Amino acid sequence: MRYTQFRELMEGEFGAARAASIAHDHVLASLGGRTVEQALADGVDTREVWLAVCAAYDVPPARR
Repeated sequence: MRYTQFRELMEGEFGAARAASIAHDHVLASLGGRTVEQALADGVDTREVWLAVCAAYDVPPARR
């Protein structure tokens, strides 16, 4: 998954402001105790990050 697609999915699911807040502030244990921004900066695959966000926020499987 490309980064642009990841951002579109985040904003589509949560809205632009909340998506930015989640990416910057929410620490996910499944990403090694990193935020979305930190995980992406560390080179974690965008698909893996998206799935971690989906699990944390109970995004329905149809929208994953």
